[in-house]
This record gives sequence, structure tokens and C-alpha cells, in this order.
Amino acid sequence: MNNNQNIFLNKKILIYGLGKSGLSAFEFLKNKCDVFLFDDSRLNIHKPNIKKKLLNLRTVLNLRFDKIIISPGIDIKNCKLSDFLKRNSYKIYSDLDIFYEFFKNTCITVTGTNGKSTTCKLLYEILLKQKKNVKLVGNIGFPILSVKNFNKNTIFVIEASSYQLENSKIFKSKYALILNISPDHIERHQTLNKYIAAKFKLLQSQKKGDISFVKKNDLLIKKKIQRDKLFGKIINVDTSQTKKILRHIRNEYFFSDANIENLSFVLAVSKILRLKRNILIKTIQNFKGLKFRQQTIFKNNRLTIINDSKSTSFSSSIGILKTKSNLFWILGGIHKKGDKFKLQKKYLKKIKAFIYGRDKSFFVNELKGKIKFENFKNLNDAFKRVFSQVKKNIGHQTILFSPCAASFDNFKNFEDRGHYFDNLVKKYFYGKKNKNI
Repeated sequence: MNNNQNIFLNKKILIYGLGKSGLSAFEFLKNKCDVFLFDDSRLNIHKPNIKKKLLNLRTVLNLRFDKIIISPGIDIKNCKLSDFLKRNSYKIYSDLDIFYEFFKNTCITVTGTNGKSTTCKLLYEILLKQKKNVKLVGNIGFPILSVKNFNKNTIFVIEASSYQLENSKIFKSKYALILNISPDHIERHQTLNKYIAAKFKLLQSQKKGDISFVKKNDLLIKKKIQRDKLFGKIINVDTSQTKKILRHIRNEYFFSDANIENLSFVLAVSKILRLKRNILIKTIQNFKGLKFRQQTIFKNNRLTIINDSKSTSFSSSIGILKTKSNLFWILGGIHKKGDKFKLQKKYLKKIKAFIYGRDKSFFVNELKGKIKFENFKNLNDAFKRVFSQVKKNIGHQTILFSPCAASFDNFKNFEDRGHYFDNLVKKYFYGKKNKNI
């Protein structure tokens, strides 16, 4: 690339938000541009090179920048630089834009409301087993600009959130996946249409020869495609067809509708990439999933315990609710705006819910008249009640921790919440001599 054409090189740049994404952008750009830093929080910075570049609010407002790189966690409408960002919206870019401007590697980018992390991890493992040069990056926890040791042939599997895509201007992906769309992050995007628009930037940026994969018969996706002018080839992924290949797989992780859907997209991409079928099947067979995503943490002939702490909406839990009977469902936290509980009547009788957390009243109203439930002050009390119920019942039972809510009322994030649940299981099941369980 001609360095004079690079829109970031030698420019005066503000990086806003010093989480993983912001700090990786700084490390990448610090010797290529005149970079400055800002964060809404007071940070205890020890590294001299970062401390030197950290600006206060007044200084930021009095300076002129060529580009502004926003971390995904920054909400333009609700932050200290809100007015400043609105005036300079044309200067705002994401770390995905920086990566694309400098490298333009082949990317397989996955977005959607549910299943992004699982789909990305499975794709990554499959490509790795097929001897491909591949990196796993993005919202899954590895900022794209933090990656080392790659070349022009490296394939990047990217998990992209609506927050990242919302602020991206030039990023393009050779392969783009929209797994599904249901109401989510409305408190940030304000309307469902704006949330969908953020997701669809991934498809709108594609050029002729690029390929997108979308869920067939997803009404929200279908309507948006009919309205938009798109240049890439669109492949409609039919999740019902995946059940044929499941005959060759003995991996119970793919028994739920949600993970069958994730697998459907992976198979569709694998077909386009002409991957070897025998290695593909073997990799799927051995796939263990991700921590806190429908993760079985205990199982014997009487009881299964599943930690699905990553669940933040009803739609992310529906699939697994359908697959289990004699089910004790623990849920609660901070509900998602616009979320609705929609589960067919035939599944409701086999579920009993145990509700906890800040927004108990929301979950009570959603489940009232549909399934039996009890509500509790906190997760510990809810789990203690479930433990007492399980001890009394006969037959195989399932404890499902699938909160359908954000975790920030009591926990730092879903990982913190997941670890807490794991510890409750250890406390009540392993810390006591319960030979009958």
C-alpha cells in the first residue's frame, strides 16, 4: 500500500476508551501516528508511554483531531464527550477499520444476536484442523489489533458486535454471517431498526465477489434484505437441513436448536471453502464449546447441571429450554429492553423457574400464567432452593442457569457470574456428602 493513501498514517488521532480494544489500538498506532488517549473513568496508569498521552476533558475539547477511534463500549449518546463526538461523527472509526486499512486479509466475520462466540470458535477449530493459517479475534476477547505473527495468507475469524459495526466506516469482510436477529441492546441503539442497521453494515460494505450467509426465514433479516441494495452473493442458511449431518455426530452439544443453528452456518461456510469432510466431521464431534455457553458442568444418571451464564435474553435460552425435561431454570438480573418470553405451550409444563436479581418484577410479569415460578433476593438463595427441590425429586432432572439478563446488578460481567454459579455448585454438591445426587 502507498503510505500516502493510508487514512490513518501520520494523522493526529484520539483513542476514546482504554479497555482491551483501545489499548491494543494505541500499541498498534503509537509509532505510526500522533496518538492521544481519553477515558471517561479516572485510570490508575503506570506505563509512562500511556500516561504521557492521556488527556483530560478540557484538553480534548480544545484540540483538533484528524480521526477518532472509539472503543465498542463507548455509547456516543451517553458519555463525557457526547457533544464533541456528535460534531465530529465523520471522523469516528473502529479498530476494525484500522485493521482493514493496513492489512485487508481475508475475513470471516460473524454477527447476530445469539451464537456468535460459539460459531466463531467452531469455525476457528475447523480451519485450524484443516491446516489453515487462522486467527480468532474480535468481541470473543482478542482485539484484532493485538494479534501478532500473521501474514497476508492468514484468515481472520472475527466476532463482531453491533457496537463495533455501528462505528465502522471502511471495514469489509470477504465472508459475512448474520446468524439471527431479535431485539437486543435497544437501550443503546434506541430502536430495533437502528440495531438491525448496525448489523447490516457488514453486508452493505461488501463488494461483488464477496459472500454473505443469513438465516433463512428470519423475518427481520428477510425484510432488511428486501429493502437494501447489496452487492455480495447471499446464501440463505436452512437450519433444518443440518439434522441430516447430525446422524454422523454423537456430540450432545449440538442437540439444542441454538447450536444446530450455529452448526448450520459453519457447514455452509465449510462448503464454500471446500473443506475436507472427514476432518470436518471429526472436529465437530470433538467440539467442547465455550465456557458459560450451555456448558454442562455436572452430569450423572440423576442430574445434569448446565451453566449458560452468557445468556442475556430470552431468545438465547429458548433453544435449550426445549431440549430438557424436569427442568429447574434459574434466571434473573437486568432485563433487556423489548425482550419477550415466547415458548410454545407444549414445553411449559416441564419447567419450573427460580427468579432472582434486580429486575425480578419484569421476569415475574413475563412468566406469570405460563410456568410455575418462585422469586428470590439473590442467586445464592435461588440456587439453595433448587438444591432442596432436586434432593426430593426422583427421575433425571436438569438445573439450567440461563439468566436471560445482563449481569451488572451483582456481577462484573457474565464470566464473573458464571464463576459464581460454578462455586455454588461446588458448595452445595461437592462441599456436602450428597451420595443420592
